[in-house]
Amino acid sequence: MEEAMAILRDASPWSLLAGAAAMAALWWAVKMLEWVWWGPRRIERALRAQGLGGTHYRFLRGDIREEQRLMRAALSKPVPMDRPHDIVPRVSPLLHRVTAEHGKVSFTWFGPYPRITISDPELVRQVLANKFGHFDKTKLARLARVFIGGLAVLDGEEWAKHRRIMNPAFHAEKLKRMLPAFSASCSELIDRWDNSVTVSVGAIELDVWSEFQNLSGDVISRAAFGVTNEEGRRIFQLQAEQAERLVQSFRTNYIPGFSLLPTENNRKMKAINTEVKGILRGIIEKRQKYMKNGGTDKDDLLGLLLESNMDYKDANGKTSKGMTVEDVIDECKLFYFAGMETTAVLLTWTVVLLSMHPEWQDRAREEVLQVFGKNKPDLNGLSRLKVVSTC
Repeated sequence: MEEAMAILRDASPWSLLAGAAAMAALWWAVKMLEWVWWGPRRIERALRAQGLGGTHYRFLRGDIREEQRLMRAALSKPVPMDRPHDIVPRVSPLLHRVTAEHGKVSFTWFGPYPRITISDPELVRQVLANKFGHFDKTKLARLARVFIGGLAVLDGEEWAKHRRIMNPAFHAEKLKRMLPAFSASCSELIDRWDNSVTVSVGAIELDVWSEFQNLSGDVISRAAFGVTNEEGRRIFQLQAEQAERLVQSFRTNYIPGFSLLPTENNRKMKAINTEVKGILRGIIEKRQKYMKNGGTDKDDLLGLLLESNMDYKDANGKTSKGMTVEDVIDECKLFYFAGMETTAVLLTWTVVLLSMHPEWQDRAREEVLQVFGKNKPDLNGLSRLKVVSTC
């Protein structure tokens, strides 16, 4: 002990500093090896010991490079029209191959992180219905959180609070009040198509994907927020660009700290998030001021949500109990993205299938003319459309 103390007394400050640096470097190296190699290999052995099959872990990158290769190969070929419903090999080729090779419960690797995939419907139901809290929502990467928020990422009491506040806005009687906005957007689309056909004297070719993206964005802008076309179009344009940039970031975002680097993509995503939040904050604060001054609630989702939030605060007696402006912004961003994409995809795919089956076009057209004639659609008539609902 005395000899060790003597060595320390005789050592220069620089040698002590070098020794401390070497110890820190050794500690960092051990932590890195645990993260990129020992930990994943230990988890892989544990998963296989439980009977799960999956891909073998590849140092640091996992299955990311293989997934990109399979995706490029899948997208290089057209969709086979003889089996258009068989889309899994195209949209998720890696999971399709892993499921075929290793079963309905298997695992893949996103960088050094394992991902267990369950494709057995009954087992999925059991997992989602579990009340013990073992299943949590995926913790999103830092950049993903600037794009997706609200109910999609909340858990526990926060999720329950947001759900209680938002539920009244989605009651059937209140959704009926948005029907005029739906009708107006659809009528404008049809009129524009009619005018294009008239100008072209007979027939035109349309990119229905972009048309339905614009339609769904317009419907959400009117029915959900009561905003102008310019404001709404700017929001969903920004959200669409954000989605593309988020996909780009996933290729490298498994590297710790990469989202903090001032790369062009990272800076642009943060700038887009700032602009979207600014637009939505302006819309929300303008509506709150209007309501506080005694204005009548508008028949849109934002008005219903703010009304429900005020009722919730009054019922609990504390203003801190409700949703903040930031919470409402997150829910609005989620509604814009989820509503626009899902609706546009559904409508586009419906049109594709109708073009492949003209007999169903005829049946649907006949039913619509029989129920509505030349009148505008109403809720009562929509509930009677059996063939259209089947489509």
